[in-house]
Amino acid sequence: MELKEALARLAELQRKMYAYQAASSSLYLDGTTVAPKDTAEGRGVALGVLAGERHKLFSAPEVGELLDFLWERRDGLDHPVRRQVEELRRSYGQLTRIPADEYMEYAVLTNQASDVWHRAKEASDFQLFRPVLEKLVAFNIKFAGYYDSSKAPYDALLNEYERGVDMAYLDSFFATLRERIVPLLHAVMEQEPPDDSFLRRRYPVEGQRRFSDYLMEVLGLDRAHCAIGETEHPYTLEFNNKDVRITTHYHEDNMDFSMYSVIHEGGHAKYELGIADELQYTCLAGGVSMGVHESQSRFYENLIGRSLPFIQAIFPKMQEFFPGQLADVTAEQFYRAVNKAQPSLIRTEADELTYCLHVMVRYEIEKQLIGGTLAVKDVPGTWNRLYKEYLGVDVPDDRRGCLQDSHWSGGSFGYFPSYALGSAYGAQMLRNMERDMDVWGPVSRGDLSGVSAWLGEKIHRYGGLMEPADVVKNACGQFDPTVFADYLEKKYSQLYAL
Repeated sequence: MELKEALARLAELQRKMYAYQAASSSLYLDGTTVAPKDTAEGRGVALGVLAGERHKLFSAPEVGELLDFLWERRDGLDHPVRRQVEELRRSYGQLTRIPADEYMEYAVLTNQASDVWHRAKEASDFQLFRPVLEKLVAFNIKFAGYYDSSKAPYDALLNEYERGVDMAYLDSFFATLRERIVPLLHAVMEQEPPDDSFLRRRYPVEGQRRFSDYLMEVLGLDRAHCAIGETEHPYTLEFNNKDVRITTHYHEDNMDFSMYSVIHEGGHAKYELGIADELQYTCLAGGVSMGVHESQSRFYENLIGRSLPFIQAIFPKMQEFFPGQLADVTAEQFYRAVNKAQPSLIRTEADELTYCLHVMVRYEIEKQLIGGTLAVKDVPGTWNRLYKEYLGVDVPDDRRGCLQDSHWSGGSFGYFPSYALGSAYGAQMLRNMERDMDVWGPVSRGDLSGVSAWLGEKIHRYGGLMEPADVVKNACGQFDPTVFADYLEKKYSQLYAL
């Protein structure tokens, strides 16, 4: 086989894999947005077939031969192609260790689990979800052994979301944050809280939809390439850098939920839309890790979106969208309200200060589930105990407790720590950005182009072209979680006059 032919086969293989993924993503998008409730069975059949065909395509012996052929000639390949071969060889090694029947069964299970989770959450009944969750946990323990049998199962799963991260690293990372956050939270709770009652006034959904359109415009999201839908749990789904979908959820008595979910998912979308054209339809066309991805969503949501300059910039338009609700409110009052620190039940509604404590609860539970020291039946009790211990709140029901997130229904064990890592990465990115340019002058005028350009140059355009640690180093320098703790201390000390 000639090198030219091998490269053509490599490109064709990746386009076929993209096509299968795009088809599966389309079914998932339809199922969570506009499909009728009791239609999961048909999608499950289709997803199972697609997963089987994709497995058959990628696990074929000739694919292994092709990748080995190219790897042996890696010195003659340009960097993007060499990275593609490197990543595909890693994935091929994992996939060929997973029996095809198990791979297909798991695809069907996760589709079923999404439907069961929705019904269980609606009924606030963990027992409905428990049998499916038991299967998901068992599958993930088994798959972890396929991924890397030399690692503890949960370490192998963590590595799928943030390569190089393990339980020892995260235990140290979370201990550093807990040591700084908990005393700060106690000090904050002794102060008079800001008034946020105006956030609970009635904000009609139609007005919120128009406001979402405006926020996407401010974020610089091209609506010709980024659409917005409505789901129970907001998410971002990328097809390529010309087609990204975000979703949100509207509550008439909780306007800031949708506001910040749009900004959060918009941050994910900015990343995907900014990945270089030459990486599209290859295995490098996507965010390099979930931690880096979450750094972008939480950067826009919190570091920019909850900043006083940003709120001052958009507040006049907010008053146009909601004149009756915000006529007696100032930008300063709104800023204080959306940064109110208060232990709460729901992760997606948590303030910056307490957010990582929510993540720590999930990390501890996942670590025990996959480690075999916690039975699925005991998840609600453990969840409730940890919420009381970490946040001091009592969990009233499963809907607002262990059923609030969709991640486990999709089999995403090891994902949650990425949210905390992303928050910490973002704080360090902001520090470096402020050293390189005037961040807040343009932001105070509603101009995020400079912020987006900096992130695009340091992170977005590379996709998976570099290792996660190298992308973090490119934007953060030497990672130091105390930078995030310093940021929180400065911000909340000023907000609460500590």
